[in-house]
Amino acid sequence: MERIESFRRRRPRLVDDHVTLAHGAGGKASAALVDAVFVEAFRNPLLESLGDGAVMTLPGGDRVAMSTDSFVVSPRRFPGGSIGALAVHGTCNDLAMVGAVPSWLSAAFVLEEGFPIAELREVVADMAAAAAVAGVQIVTGDTKVVPKGAADGMFVTTTGAGVIPAGRALSAGSVRVGDRVLLSGTMGDHGMAVMLARGDLAIEADIASDTASLSPLVELLLAAAPSTRWLRDATRGGVGTVCNELAQSCGLGVLLHEERLPVAPMVTGACELLGIDPLYVANEGKFVAVVAPDEAQAGLAALRSHPLGAEAAEVGQIVAEPAETVVLRTGFGGTRIVDMLVGDPLPRIC
Repeated sequence: MERIESFRRRRPRLVDDHVTLAHGAGGKASAALVDAVFVEAFRNPLLESLGDGAVMTLPGGDRVAMSTDSFVVSPRRFPGGSIGALAVHGTCNDLAMVGAVPSWLSAAFVLEEGFPIAELREVVADMAAAAAVAGVQIVTGDTKVVPKGAADGMFVTTTGAGVIPAGRALSAGSVRVGDRVLLSGTMGDHGMAVMLARGDLAIEADIASDTASLSPLVELLLAAAPSTRWLRDATRGGVGTVCNELAQSCGLGVLLHEERLPVAPMVTGACELLGIDPLYVANEGKFVAVVAPDEAQAGLAALRSHPLGAEAAEVGQIVAEPAETVVLRTGFGGTRIVDMLVGDPLPRIC
C-alpha cells in the first residue's frame, strides 16, 4: 500500500484546461489526464492498478482479464501493417501482458460518411486475418456513422477478454532489487514506420512496423522463466515511458544499459535525422519483462528461439536507488535520467 500511495503522489498533476495531442501520447500528460479525470471519477481497486488490463476473479475462482483500446492511426495502412491488424494485435497484447491467453474480441467502428466500402472491406479482412493468427474470435461489435467532416475516415475500438491460467500472477508489487529487465526486440520500429509512411518528411528508409500478437512469445517466456514478475508492451511513450511506469509503481529504480538496447540501424538513422530518442518511440510487437535473476538467461533464450524475439536482449536491472527513477548508463560510462515522455513527437501512431 505504501508503494501504491507513493506512486499516486508522484503522478503528474493536470494543469490543462483543454485536451491536447500530448494527452494521447502515453507520457506525463496522459498520466495526468487519466489520474485527474478518469480514475477520479471511476475509482475502484481494479481500475487503480492502472495495468494493461483488468484482472477479475469469477465466483468459481477462475480469473479473467479484460482490456479495451481505440485506434486512430494515420495513415490507416503502413509498411508492415494496417489499422485493422493493429486493432487486433493491440488488444490481444494488452491481455497477454497481464498473463491472460487472449480468446475473444469485440470490435466497434466509427465511420465517416463517404468512407469507401472497398477500404472498409480491406480493413475488416486485415482484422479477420490477424485474429485467425492470434487465435481469437471477434464475437460482437458495433458500427456508428457520423456526418462527413466529423471524423477522420475511420476509428476502431476493440475490447478483448481472456482466461489467466491458474497460478500465474504478474504485478509490479512482486518486483525485487536485482531482478533483470528483458526487452523482446528492437525499439521504435512501429512509430518510425508510421511516421515515414505519412510522406511529410522526405525521408526514405526501409522500416516496417513490428505489429504482431505477442501471446505466443509471452507463453514461451513464462514457461522458461515461471517467476517472471511483470510485463508491459512498449507502445505509446516507448521503452522509456514504460520503464518509468514500472519504477513509479514498484517504488524501486530501473538501471538501463545504453549499449544493450537493441535498435535497428534504419530506425537509429531516422531518429537521429528527426531528433527523436528511440527510447520514446512506440512499438506494437515488443514488450519489457522483469524476471528473476536466476531465470534471466533461460528467459532470454526462450525469447530468442521465436522469430518475434530474435533480437531480444537483457537491457538492465532493478536497483534500490535512486527510487522510482529510470537511469541510463551511457556507452561513455556516464549516466543520465530517463524521464517520462513529455509532449507528443509522434501523434496518431496507434
